[in-house]
Amino acid sequence: MNIALSLCYVGTEYHGWQVQKNGASVQETITHAVNKLLGCDTYLSGVGRTDAGVHARRYVANFKADCRIPLDRLPLALGAQLPEDIAIRGAVQVPDHFDARFDCTKKEYAYYVYPSKMRDPFLSDRAYRYSYPLDPARMQEGAQFFVGKHDFNAVRSVGTPVKSTVRTIFWCEVDQNADGLIRIRVCGDGFLYNMVRAIAGTLVYVGSGKLAPAAVADILESRDREQAGPTLPACGLFMNRLWYEHTPELDPFRLSE
Repeated sequence: MNIALSLCYVGTEYHGWQVQKNGASVQETITHAVNKLLGCDTYLSGVGRTDAGVHARRYVANFKADCRIPLDRLPLALGAQLPEDIAIRGAVQVPDHFDARFDCTKKEYAYYVYPSKMRDPFLSDRAYRYSYPLDPARMQEGAQFFVGKHDFNAVRSVGTPVKSTVRTIFWCEVDQNADGLIRIRVCGDGFLYNMVRAIAGTLVYVGSGKLAPAAVADILESRDREQAGPTLPACGLFMNRLWYEHTPELDPFRLSE
């Protein structure tokens, strides 16, 4: 059967989702737990390749195997095989053709920044500390220029070759909570390598006054990476919400809430 898992993880101790030769990955860790529990040798397909140090509040992966454990009990059984920084939240059977990566219609990432000269140990490895004041209203204004279908070459790092650097961003929103933590939410149909972290870096420059909000449009038009802001550290990035519009079996996971 084809089984989809809903999970979350703190990525600090991992070299990203995908199996790596130079260190532990989330994919490898969960695959080992599945194979040990079910006595199989399966492949775990994930919704996306999060980089080293990136976290996931919501994540979907699927694998094919014979499973005699009731699916409502599988998360607890797998949890007993996994470290504390990875949690399986749910398991359901999905159609044989389902693939966690290719069936996802859109994703939302959240990047967290806290403007402070002082370190906050409770935000360590969960948010990026920026040592100067930021104006969230300016950041929100600049964020709107990322919305729509654009060539995002100016806000990506060179990585795996892609056929096109054109993507569609459905929304890009900036807010700040009562404790001063700034959240940047970006939802799109797909993302280039380090794209969200570069968008966040550009908006930090806007919020600090180094760039005007309207300059974002010129940066995108230039397609020049050097015109945009920096790629911020991975620690502040979370895969936040997911949409599977043609897979009702995943509705109980509440991935988009």
